[in-house]
Amino acid sequence: MLTETELEQRVFRLQGMLRNKRVHAALLILPIDVYYFAGTRQNAILWIPTDGQPVLLVRKSLSRATEESSIVDIRPFPSSKEFSSFFSEDQVCIGMTFDAVPVQQHSYYTRALPGRSFVDISMIVREVMSVKSPFELEQLRYSASKLASVFAEVPQFLKAGMRELDVSADMEYRLRKAGHEGYVRMRAFNQELFFGLAVSSGGVNGGFFDGPVTGKGLSSASPHGASYDDIQVNQPILLDFSGVFNGYIADMTRMFVIGKLDPELQRAFNVAIDIQEMVRQAMKPGAICEELFLAAAAMAEKAGLDSWFMGMPGEQAKFVGHGVGLELDQLPVLAKGFVTPLQANQVIAVEPKFVIPGKGVIGIENTFVVTDEGGLRLSDFPDGIVFL
Repeated sequence: MLTETELEQRVFRLQGMLRNKRVHAALLILPIDVYYFAGTRQNAILWIPTDGQPVLLVRKSLSRATEESSIVDIRPFPSSKEFSSFFSEDQVCIGMTFDAVPVQQHSYYTRALPGRSFVDISMIVREVMSVKSPFELEQLRYSASKLASVFAEVPQFLKAGMRELDVSADMEYRLRKAGHEGYVRMRAFNQELFFGLAVSSGGVNGGFFDGPVTGKGLSSASPHGASYDDIQVNQPILLDFSGVFNGYIADMTRMFVIGKLDPELQRAFNVAIDIQEMVRQAMKPGAICEELFLAAAAMAEKAGLDSWFMGMPGEQAKFVGHGVGLELDQLPVLAKGFVTPLQANQVIAVEPKFVIPGKGVIGIENTFVVTDEGGLRLSDFPDGIVFL
């Protein structure tokens, strides 16, 4: 359970940023936003005025929300006719996270709060969530350690002839037994993820997922992740899984090979390791996100691997790292166009990868904390390819 002090600090930071933008109150309806600022993921909305105490309005379950949250003012969700009477008429400019609010919901609240103007505070909320508290860093360390413990078990079950699906099922089973919560939350519209990826030959496929490796998946309705393809000798096997414990997500990728690895894939892996280390060393407060991506892309180009860097040729992901926390796709993003500086205690999954048609997928991923000394890795699990 989140402490009262933890939640107060989060609310205080948000209120300060709202005040700077002359927004009178935030109306949060996305469940993970409500959880972050209220400590409960019940069916509720959260009203945070720029000055004053938050109000949590609960549809279901009021009893559990009251038990879980330290918000003082918790009430049953009112009727639409009563809704506006709950809030001061002086609170005119209302912030909502337009990146995650359906039009239907926006329409409902504009009718329920007549005379107000609504503005987008998506980036404000995401920026607040991007900087992790000591409590959050501890949750992320725990998630990373549990994830690493399952990766360590892979040599016990990985064998030639298994389907990608079988490997994925083994990983999912072991993660779930370890306490993985199942939800891999993503904020971006039209993105879905189930636990992670176990791909070999099926990894050399394009796909909708905004990442370097998509996998073939099991059908056109679920075109992502493991397929029915068999694991072959002398093929790289990429396992990219999330660890979700106490809501917080750590992200990790490791490579396995039964037999020998193509020299070109080995060289690409070595370049991925070098890129990861370059980015790790540069992950200090003030470093510009875009510049880290451009430096990574330049290293891939220098190695003659730029056509395959971060995805299929022509379908490459335009980032080399993404923020993680309660969502898999938090800020900051190490990508072109993101010219914002890093801040201390942001947490980023760095994942330089290559997709080489006719040969396979290869790469590495670890989760790091931004510190004055560079990226602090949350897991000490070895990076090297595991040969079986």
